Amino acid sequence: MRCPFCGGPDTQVVDSRMIEDGYSIRRRRRCLGCDKRFTTYETVELRMPTVVKSDGNRAEFSMEKLRTGFMRALHKRPVPAEKVEAAIKNVVQRVLSLGVREIRSRQIGEMVMEELYKLDKVAYIRFASVYRSFKDVDDFQHVIAEVRRPRIKRGA
Repeated sequence: MRCPFCGGPDTQVVDSRMIEDGYSIRRRRRCLGCDKRFTTYETVELRMPTVVKSDGNRAEFSMEKLRTGFMRALHKRPVPAEKVEAAIKNVVQRVLSLGVREIRSRQIGEMVMEELYKLDKVAYIRFASVYRSFKDVDDFQHVIAEVRRPRIKRGA
C-alpha cells in the first residue's frame, strides 16, 4: 500500500479492526518513509455472473431489475418490506453461491418464483403469468391448482 502523503511504497499495519457489518476491515497504517498515519478499508468484492437471456444476449446482473420484478408481483400485497428484502437477498446469495461466470435468466426467474411462493401466493401467480407467458385461463387454472397442492420439500 503506497503512502497517500509521500507516495512511499513501504507501510506498516499498526491496527486492524472488523467493522460492525462484519464484511469490512479497518486498518490503521504507518508510512515507514514519512512516519505519517492513515486509514484504509478492506472489503470483499463479489462479482455477479453475467445473465444469459433467452435470446442468447448477455447482460450484467441487475439488482434493480430483480427488485422491480419482486415489486411488480407484490404490488398492493400485504408483504412487509423486510421480507421482500430478505427474499431478494436470498436470490442474490443463491446466484453467488453457484460460483459461475454466467447464469441463464430462466434460472434466476425460477429462484424468484420460489421466493414469491413463500411470500405470497397471489404474487407468485402474477409473476408466473408474465414469466411463463400465459396464453389463456387454463394456464392460470393450472398454476392455481399447483398453489393449492401441498408442496413436497426438496431433499425429503
